[in-house]
Amino acid sequence: MEQHVVVAGGGPVGLWLAAELRLGGVAVTVVEMREERDPRSKALTVHPRTLEILASRRAHRPFLRAGTPLPSGHFGMLGTRLDFRALDTPFPYTLALPQARTEELLEERALALGARILRGHRVTGLAEDPQGVTVRVEGPDGPYDLRAAYAVGCDGARSTVRAAAGIGFPGTAAGVVGFLADVTLDSPPPPGFSAFGPAGGLMVAPLPGGLFRLVGITPDDVTTTWPGALSLDELRAKVRAVAGQDFGLHSPVWLSRFGNATRQAERYRRGRVLLAGDAAHQHFPTGGVGMNVGIQDAHNLGWKLAAVIGGRGAGALLDTYHRERHPVGADLLESSRAQTALMTAFSPEGRALRAQLSTLLATLPALNATLAERVSGLAVGYPPADPSAHPLTGTRAPDLPVEGAEGLFALLRADRLLLLDLTGGSLAGPPAPGVAVHTGAPDRPRPAWAGVRAALIRPDGHVAWAGTESDATALAAAARRAVRRAHGVAED
Repeated sequence: MEQHVVVAGGGPVGLWLAAELRLGGVAVTVVEMREERDPRSKALTVHPRTLEILASRRAHRPFLRAGTPLPSGHFGMLGTRLDFRALDTPFPYTLALPQARTEELLEERALALGARILRGHRVTGLAEDPQGVTVRVEGPDGPYDLRAAYAVGCDGARSTVRAAAGIGFPGTAAGVVGFLADVTLDSPPPPGFSAFGPAGGLMVAPLPGGLFRLVGITPDDVTTTWPGALSLDELRAKVRAVAGQDFGLHSPVWLSRFGNATRQAERYRRGRVLLAGDAAHQHFPTGGVGMNVGIQDAHNLGWKLAAVIGGRGAGALLDTYHRERHPVGADLLESSRAQTALMTAFSPEGRALRAQLSTLLATLPALNATLAERVSGLAVGYPPADPSAHPLTGTRAPDLPVEGAEGLFALLRADRLLLLDLTGGSLAGPPAPGVAVHTGAPDRPRPAWAGVRAALIRPDGHVAWAGTESDATALAAAARRAVRRAHGVAED
């Protein structure tokens, strides 16, 4: 089999996938049509689960240095914000960080790990055969082919890879068109400013370099007709209508619009072609979740693809990518639609609904925490096929304190499963191929882990198996079976 993967798209999703593949021992070429990184940042937010993913590869510190922690986030632009401070994570906040800087850090890492990045090159098509896939590319010197074991489309909502693979992208067209502007403000509002009323909704956030991001929707923006380019005069009028003033805005560096077209790929995998990020799901950018869910797609896919190519995993392992991530994408679309409804609820009835929900979020901490977990990505789990499996199976493993390590995240690797022996050494012995064993004294800081004597953690940080058998021999046998299942190997 070819030992090479071609990734179409050099945004955050493609770059994280490239790094994961390199850590798994796979050669990777990223084909990116832009000659240089886009200085404009669609995404400004890195969510707690994405920070955990970075931490599980010891890659989080540059991002923390570059960004600004914010203890809350919004849901549908409601007046009561989601409180991240009580979340069970080392990163109980969102990180304000422009996408341009995120991409820069991810590209530096991918290159340092040995990924090849071809800028100014564009994927134009592909052809699959039993031995691999041929990716057709248009470069500065003309067309050429790249041969690979697999191709992954991380090339956005208009994905060439998805179209070439014949994967459907059903959904709904845009009926709401929001506005976005990066401008200078002579009289900026207080930090965290947002406004909502009959004239529309508006949020204002500071950017590096003295700029401010303005994002909003007005009743005129609820339309199926694309309004054309956003002008500075139109922006001023919209901001004044919503906020009562324009904050002395001037000198725009980016004026844009964005719609709520909502679509999802019918399949995330077809043969040797896979999809991740916006190529797999398109939605209104509510709460800044899009880039984060895309990186989480790549984190789920990377270790599986590397394991199959490297012989550690069976081919069936790749089928679990669609099975696990497609429902996450569907939930993302549902959440985005719900938030869009709240963000366009300009009528008296709609504002009453918003007021009721804001009150509930303010007075019911459990509701606030549930939404915060969902928006942050911490609530994502992959239900096991076996209903008798331990309740931890498929859940995200928290950063458990583990004897002999900084924490569980510090033990995770992209190229191996982690067998966590909490018996004090009953599972001692040579680890199976593609498995690392860590033995620590029993530590039960969370009720859900009570009685667990061993656990198998996947490279993406989800629990593949948790064992409670008291007999050491039975526990070791169950662990061996769990390793085979986690690698996609059929039961004997």
